[in-house]
Amino acid sequence: MTSSIAAMHVARKQLDLDEDVYRAKLFAITGKSSAKDMTEAERQKVLGEFRKVGFQPAPGRAAGRRQLAGPYAKKLQALWIAGWNLGLVADRDDKAMLAFVKRQTGLDDTRFLHHADDGRAAIEGLKGWLKRDAAVMFGNTNGCEWLAADGAKIAWAQWRILTPGANLMVRKGFDEAVQAILGIRLVWLADVKPKDWQTVMNALGERVRAAGKAGA
Repeated sequence: MTSSIAAMHVARKQLDLDEDVYRAKLFAITGKSSAKDMTEAERQKVLGEFRKVGFQPAPGRAAGRRQLAGPYAKKLQALWIAGWNLGLVADRDDKAMLAFVKRQTGLDDTRFLHHADDGRAAIEGLKGWLKRDAAVMFGNTNGCEWLAADGAKIAWAQWRILTPGANLMVRKGFDEAVQAILGIRLVWLADVKPKDWQTVMNALGERVRAAGKAGA
C-alpha cells in the first residue's frame, strides 16, 4: 500500500467516516470511489480536502516531531481544533496550543500537566475563551437534549456565526445542514453521535474560516 493510500485510510478513521460516506466523498472530489483507482495527484487532492476539514497527518520522525503526551493532551487538542473551527485560533498547530498552555499554567508541554489543578487551568482557560468569544454554551443545554455533547455546542456556535440571529427554538437550516454534511436523514438531532458531531464541526469550520476571510 502506498503512503498516500495509507494516509487516506488514517484520515477516514480520524474523521470518523463510515464506508458509504467515505466513498461518496472520494467520488465527489475525484470522480472515483476507490483510492486504488486514483492517480497520485488525485490522492493528494483528496488528502488536501481532508486536511481542510480536520485531518491531521501523523508527523514523520524525520521532522523530529512527536505526538503530545499527558492525560489532558487529547482534550486540549480537541478544544484547540474547536477554536480553529470557530475562527478564533489562527494557527491550529500544536506549538500554538502549547504556547497557550504555557500562558495558562507556566508549563511548557502537556506532558508536564500531572496535577488536576494545572489540567483544569489549561482546559477551563481554553473553554472560557471559546465561551466568551464564540458563545459556546459549555455547561448549558437550554433544555435541548441534543446539546449534551460538546461537539453539538460547538457546531451550534458555528451556525450562529454563519447565521446571525439563529435561535434554538427555530434552528432554521441547521438540522438540514447537519443532515447534508453527514449524508443521513435524522428524526432527532439527539440521535447524532459525538463522533459525527466532529464531522459536522470540521465541515462547518471550513465555512466559518471562508466567511472570515471574505469578511477580512
